[in-house]
Amino acid sequence: MKIGYGRVSTHEQNLDLQNDALVQAGCEKIFSDTITGTSKSRPGLDDARSHLRAGDTLIVWRLDRLGRSLKDLIEWITWFEDHGIGFISLQENMDTTTSTGKLVFHIFGAIAEFERNLIRERTQAGLAAARARGKKGGRKKALDDKQQRAVVELYNAGKHSATEICEMYGISRPTLYSYLKS
Repeated sequence: MKIGYGRVSTHEQNLDLQNDALVQAGCEKIFSDTITGTSKSRPGLDDARSHLRAGDTLIVWRLDRLGRSLKDLIEWITWFEDHGIGFISLQENMDTTTSTGKLVFHIFGAIAEFERNLIRERTQAGLAAARARGKKGGRKKALDDKQQRAVVELYNAGKHSATEICEMYGISRPTLYSYLKS
């Protein structure tokens, strides 16, 4: 049996393109998630996994729909091999039921991880260069130092609830509590 799996990262995206491709590839059942690929919990993928039996094939639209790291992808392919399940990625034209497909999978996975590592290294280098020039990263504080001290004094005085203080200053509870900690 051919089982399809699709995933999008946000609710603003839709699965139509992936589902159409999976149907065209002959998938009899299609499972999906609307969740980031880095999330450990993917209920649709878990459901697909529970339906897979020896001789079945899991089909995805693109390789990154299944996993985000080479380690994750290799774990999946190993699990498929151990259970006699094939894997096909439509966009990369990869089919692990063949020797060539297995080789291509490993090459694509290594290249994808290499690209992510390059992006991470460039980002880190850019942040380090900005810090060296005296620039600070992160979001601007909601309140200046004087306002932060006033918020802490109001809270410590005990005359106003945390909700009232947040409403007065237009801040969230986590922001209030972070000011109280510092």
